[in-house]
Amino acid sequence: MDREQLRATFDSVAGAYADARPTYPAELVDALVTTTGIGPGSRLLEVGCGPGTATLPLARMGCRITAVELGEGLAAEARRGLAAYPDVDVVTGSFESWPPGEHAFDLVYAATAWHWVDPDVRYRRAHDVLRPDGHLAFWRADHVRPVGGDPFFEDIQEVYDEIGEGLPADHVFAAPGELPEQTAEIEGSGLFRVSAVRHLDWETTYDAEAYLALLDTFSGHIAMASPARDRLYGEIRSRLALRPDGRLRRHWGAVLHVAAPLR
Repeated sequence: MDREQLRATFDSVAGAYADARPTYPAELVDALVTTTGIGPGSRLLEVGCGPGTATLPLARMGCRITAVELGEGLAAEARRGLAAYPDVDVVTGSFESWPPGEHAFDLVYAATAWHWVDPDVRYRRAHDVLRPDGHLAFWRADHVRPVGGDPFFEDIQEVYDEIGEGLPADHVFAAPGELPEQTAEIEGSGLFRVSAVRHLDWETTYDAEAYLALLDTFSGHIAMASPARDRLYGEIRSRLALRPDGRLRRHWGAVLHVAAPLR
């Protein structure tokens, strides 16, 4: 599947996505607020809000948020979860084609969604709707492997290889603080100057069913053929059942990028 097809898969598991995906740590939200200067009353545009995971803490702050979400199911989940915040407007549509009207935003941000937006237009679209003193910010939650991290993920790769879904031979699990930065891409657009880059990481534990629910929200696993997915999931259940607590530890990492528009 290409990028357009894969990014559309998330809406087929909208309810599971809302339940299974991790929240972002308070430290990440604090870093976003500190580096962008947003606060109560700030006007924000969120790109690809999903079920509203990153929207909620900013709505609680009193920000006025327009959240654009491609999937109708995910947008409905976001509206339900954010119903108590009248200053949040969830719009169904793609960021690439969404008409911003007369609004100028203090912040355009995306949480685990920026990489799904058409790279030929995303920086121009963000630049066009920002105030001169506004900011663009984005990050994504990725899997990182710290020293002493859970070896489960390396061990299970033999099953991914068996079903034809293995990682490239030269793949290395990044350690916290080693995820790639996108400064060159941002500034290469000619539209933004990077003002801050912050690496953050956190850990979540899962039992077998909670971990499989998480996998069910990843585009590659959603698109996986049923026999391959059944083989993989059965092996995950079996291997975790052999552990005394039946759980695994997954370490997450994110790189928060903040950039100011050039005028």
